[in-house]
Amino acid sequence: MIVYVDIIFLVNVLIDAALLWTTARSRKLEFRWWRLASSACIGGGYVVFMFFPPLSFLFTFGVKFLLSLLMLLTAFGFGGMRYFWSNVGTFYIVNFAAAGTILGVHYFWMSSSDVMNGILFTQSGGTEHEVQIGLLFLFVVLLFAVWLYRHVHQAAKRKDDLASFLAKVDVYIDGFASSCTGLIDTGNQLYDPLTKTPVMVMELSQWGEKIPDSWKLRIERAEVDQILMAIGTEEFEWQDRLRLVPYRGVNRSTQFMLAIKPDRVVITMGDKQFEAMKVLIGFDSGKLSSDNAYQAIIHPNLLQT
Repeated sequence: MIVYVDIIFLVNVLIDAALLWTTARSRKLEFRWWRLASSACIGGGYVVFMFFPPLSFLFTFGVKFLLSLLMLLTAFGFGGMRYFWSNVGTFYIVNFAAAGTILGVHYFWMSSSDVMNGILFTQSGGTEHEVQIGLLFLFVVLLFAVWLYRHVHQAAKRKDDLASFLAKVDVYIDGFASSCTGLIDTGNQLYDPLTKTPVMVMELSQWGEKIPDSWKLRIERAEVDQILMAIGTEEFEWQDRLRLVPYRGVNRSTQFMLAIKPDRVVITMGDKQFEAMKVLIGFDSGKLSSDNAYQAIIHPNLLQT
């Protein structure tokens, strides 16, 4: 028997790419095509290993599951526990639906055959192992599939409901520009008490290498007052743009947020665009969204500009 490994590899790459694309569409995920293609190549390369008997240990349940996690990390990144495991659940639902459809169509079109000692003999002379599924196993898997579907469906519905409050945010400072997705929070009433300038909160990770590593550590430790005291000891091109904004934390105690004055902020929501000059960008060291749906909190007054 002649086996064309290159064709098998290419077919599996296309199948994996289709499954990953369907997962992204189901979750309404933004992705890069080169990352999705790289993930599909990982899946296609895994199938090629079946032709090497010494590597048969790779075809165990644990390795297959870890490979699926690697493929999803490559295609869509981590983005937090909820974001990642929602991707995993959707990916497996898509796979099970595709496999079930293929199996169902196969049995629907299959011609008459005989079963002898658990082996299925077809009219073409080929053999297949009969799938034997116990009632308990079927019941458990069915319950798990229903739970998984409900979980993914509810997560997708929450994301749809949230989409109407999301907008694209572009921040410009000198020659630097940063783009991300922001959530319009009508409860955000954070202002600079001296100038009454509205404050929009943005994840620190969106600023890349522009923020010194020592500053990032102090922001994480809520020691932003020490940053202003250390101005002049470290190089930072926007030192004159920094502000310290007081706010009340969850324990009602007064805390401080380090903010920066941009040249302008452009907010795009559907076919509408709002440009704000009087605005401060507050730095947040954590994740504003557990599933990475947005990276900024937009002050509602910025949409009246």
